[in-house]
Amino acid sequence: MAERPAETIYVLNGPNLNLLGTREPQTYGHARLADVEQLCAQTAALFGLKADCRQSNREGELIDFIHEAHAKNAAGIVINAGGYSHTSIALHDALVAVKIPTVEVHISNIHAREEFRHHSFTARAAFASLCGFGIDGYRLAINGLAAKIGVKATA
Repeated sequence: MAERPAETIYVLNGPNLNLLGTREPQTYGHARLADVEQLCAQTAALFGLKADCRQSNREGELIDFIHEAHAKNAAGIVINAGGYSHTSIALHDALVAVKIPTVEVHISNIHAREEFRHHSFTARAAFASLCGFGIDGYRLAINGLAAKIGVKATA
């Protein structure tokens, strides 16, 4: 039986998140992107959802993923746009345009870091924003997204 598109959430990771586990472990921890994706898949499954995890270092490709989520009637988006969070009006505009419930995630506490990280364009397009929980922020984001769209845990 084919999966209904509304059962899918997109988990989008931006630039440099492919380096998790080796990039600044004192800030981002030792978990790798594969660990994040596994955590997201397991958490989404608790709600009968599928996590479609993607990573790109390119702003335009992230925008294409957002447009695809809309075209495929995704139930929600969890996004860690990395450095693009603080610079990309285009990502903000894409998220606003598609009207898909979105949660922004940051592994580190962006408000305890450099001043330029304190502002996020993607946060303004999301109904919630989480930072500082390490990769567990993704689990919390999926739990919050499920509550927002009215999906209860199946197990």
